[in-house]
Amino acid sequence: MKKVWSLLMVAMLVFVMAACTANEKAGTTDKKEDGDSKGTTKKVLNLNNGDVPTSFDPPKGFDSISYNALNNLMEGLLRLDEKHNPSPGIAEKWDVSEDGKVYTFHLRDTKWSNGDPVTAGDFEYAWKRMLNPKAAYPTAFLAYFIKGAEEYNAGKGKIEDVAVKAVDEKTLEVTLVQPQAYFLSVITNPAFFPVNEKVDKANSEWFNSAETFVSNGPFVLTEWDKASHFKYEKNKQYWDADTVKLDEVNWAIVNDKNTEYQMFQNGELDKTDVPAELADQLYKEGKVQVDEQGGLYFYRLNVNQEPFQNKNIRKAFAMAINQQEIVDFVSKNKEKPAYGFVSYGLQDNSGKDFRETNGDLLKTDIEEAKKLLKKGMEEEGYKTLPPVTLTYSTSPVHQKYAETVQQMLKQNLGVDVKLANMEFNVFAEQQKALKFQFSRSSFLMDYADPVNALESFQTGHSMNRTGWTNPKYDELIKKAKLEGDEAKRFAMLYEAEKILMDEAPIIPINFYNLPYILADGVTGILYHPVGYLELKWADKK
Repeated sequence: MKKVWSLLMVAMLVFVMAACTANEKAGTTDKKEDGDSKGTTKKVLNLNNGDVPTSFDPPKGFDSISYNALNNLMEGLLRLDEKHNPSPGIAEKWDVSEDGKVYTFHLRDTKWSNGDPVTAGDFEYAWKRMLNPKAAYPTAFLAYFIKGAEEYNAGKGKIEDVAVKAVDEKTLEVTLVQPQAYFLSVITNPAFFPVNEKVDKANSEWFNSAETFVSNGPFVLTEWDKASHFKYEKNKQYWDADTVKLDEVNWAIVNDKNTEYQMFQNGELDKTDVPAELADQLYKEGKVQVDEQGGLYFYRLNVNQEPFQNKNIRKAFAMAINQQEIVDFVSKNKEKPAYGFVSYGLQDNSGKDFRETNGDLLKTDIEEAKKLLKKGMEEEGYKTLPPVTLTYSTSPVHQKYAETVQQMLKQNLGVDVKLANMEFNVFAEQQKALKFQFSRSSFLMDYADPVNALESFQTGHSMNRTGWTNPKYDELIKKAKLEGDEAKRFAMLYEAEKILMDEAPIIPINFYNLPYILADGVTGILYHPVGYLELKWADKK
């Protein structure tokens, strides 16, 4: 009997030890429990964000570093679908008045990640918050097609006159200044995401940490170490949660493409950009996937700082840079060189490509560049050119571009250019404040119409950042945004771009594309040509 009892005690001890071991491993395992208590593997996607997000406050984080991530935490009235078209998001349907000016959106029943209902009032509050002149959000101009919006944002109108109205909890009415063919595309932009009014009023910094962030999109923010990483988990409150296949998304913050690629090779990341040094080999091996993207890499010239107050000197710098060589030997990712500001892929009223129709407006011409530099220096009375510094945000890619431009300007014009770099968030703030003489920049289309690119260089525009002003240009953009005749509207836009390139406050370098490599078993990651990264349909097997 004692022997049997001893055996039972041993068996019980083994069982208890096994149970303890299982409990110790809970939380570190890659298994999750389903309804039948069977272990299934968690679907965890590992990505790199490149840099620290500028902000997760929807109208403030106005760059791809913030918006690629934020686009998967939040959702607006509409969302771009798998074919890149505006489709029902928080609004399940909408009506449009006969004159095309009044949109009435009908919201579905859905909740914030904290359990609060998402209401029409949250949209009204968010959009008017974006337009608050005291907040000085860089995205406010995107809403100027709304009646009363520009006046309020300029401090000349009242908030009550902004024609965004929550009729009831589930109905939002928006009145436009003029009918806009691209209106529905514009409001898919993260700047138009709702803000939980109750949360914002209780804590105006709710968007700064994972503990206080509330979302209404496919994922929730569960960790955020601003120096190293952030993490998402599937949002169970999301109205279309059944479509979301991933359980978690881990985001590293590494701004070196070679390091990113090594992490991919080591299995630490499921997606990587293509380092220039390995581009030829990886393309030959057929490993690279290339998606379209509306936007470009370019440089800004501050017309308020010498020597760039002179148009001919600006044009000399622009024409001394060889964009094709940069594409071929620096980036090596099969981009198209940029000789205008509006990207390829945008059609005009007759169905023609805007870029192809307006042609090459500011192209490499070394001999002409030398003549223009000489002429500009004579106009300003310069015997020697004032010192020039090119500033860029810290990144090996930006450094290579800058060093190449530095070499070209020395070789082609005999101009010595100093280089300076700084951390991205500091760089962005100083560029907005017009602190730089000559600086790198980028532009991504916010909606699929050329006016989105060209409106950025209106006098005093938050995206101008060059100090450049031209009354005729301003008038063309203003009229184009109010013009109902599409043929006339595009004629104005073509003329405006020609003025911009002739005045040369900017130097286009290359139009963007999106080359990347995915790990085996990763599917459904989507880049919108005009829009941001989409993980709603992503999967990992």
